Amino acid sequence: MMWTTTVLLLLLPHLLSSTDTASSTNVNQSESDGEDFSDDPGKVQKALGGVKRWDTCSIPCDITVKLLRDEKHSICGQLQQSLLTFGRSTRKLIRDVMEEQQRALDILSTQVAELMTKVQTLSSEVQRSNTEMYSMKPVQSHGRDCSDIKDSLVSVVPKIPSGIYIIHPENSDSSFEVFCEMDYMGGGWTVMQRRNDGLTDFKRPWADYIDGFGNLAGEHWLGLRKVFHIVNQKDTRFQIHVALVSQDDITSYASYDDFRLDNETQFFSIHLGRYAGSAGDAFRGYDQEQNQDTAPFSASDVDNDGCNPSCSMDSRVVESCSTQHNHTGWWFNQCGLANLNGSPEDAERHQGQRTRILWDTWRQNGVPHTIKSVTMKVRRIATNN
Repeated sequence: MMWTTTVLLLLLPHLLSSTDTASSTNVNQSESDGEDFSDDPGKVQKALGGVKRWDTCSIPCDITVKLLRDEKHSICGQLQQSLLTFGRSTRKLIRDVMEEQQRALDILSTQVAELMTKVQTLSSEVQRSNTEMYSMKPVQSHGRDCSDIKDSLVSVVPKIPSGIYIIHPENSDSSFEVFCEMDYMGGGWTVMQRRNDGLTDFKRPWADYIDGFGNLAGEHWLGLRKVFHIVNQKDTRFQIHVALVSQDDITSYASYDDFRLDNETQFFSIHLGRYAGSAGDAFRGYDQEQNQDTAPFSASDVDNDGCNPSCSMDSRVVESCSTQHNHTGWWFNQCGLANLNGSPEDAERHQGQRTRILWDTWRQNGVPHTIKSVTMKVRRIATNN
């Protein structure tokens, strides 16, 4: 419609000029010829026919080309302007979207950081609560060991509570804390090892097994040096008691009526008396090759296990019993049938390794029990002196 209107406006003067010229020419010619059309209808019709042909004249080609070229240039200019406007709008839209996404990402990052802070705070609170729950303050009643403390308090305290006490064995340079079980089989037990939830890492080097580690009220290893001072006091004898609980809550025990350790230069070799109990004598095993009595203590970095240069375990060649037993420390003798420092888990995590708590002589229908917790403790026994 715009193009048609433009064409009419441009052609209107030309059409008017052409029509006037043609009419004037016809009139002048008629006058000059002296012809009279009033008496001759044919002549009138012929004259009118000529006028009609002049009225239907066509647009010259050069004007049409010029109009089309001008219209094309106008449309191209408008299109270029539209593309520029669209490009600017698109870039602005993309920039706005990116800025909005960055703002959202910044908000999300802030929320994640706040959440991590809350999680860390909550974790610290849980850890502090657990520590407060298990960290019973030592009872300031010194004795040489838990049996000595029990004997000294039994006359003044109706019921002696279990908990953390301070002891100072004879011939020891210092005092240290221990956990005393005062309500188990008559009380007076000094706990030297406890394994029940797997939260304490028992994959430790020699130095840790010498000094001890863990939480006395929970999982811990008292330390070979401390146990040595306890069981090697003058004019004393100690029994060792192993209390076992299976995965299906069956209980059993193994007890030895005489227990002592050699000194550190002899790698704290273990010595056991007569066995009694319901779990079997896993320390001595079924034959001499499995006997761990009198064996020195080994760790992952101190190898005293008797595998020189190797030994066999479950039809496999073994160079280090500690490595095969999840890098834990124990009185290994060509590995043997006992290691109470394993992990209280249902299944082994590493193929070819014994990661679990092991007391192989405690069986049901020929299959060793899966042990979920164990406690090793010592107590004085009467002497003939």
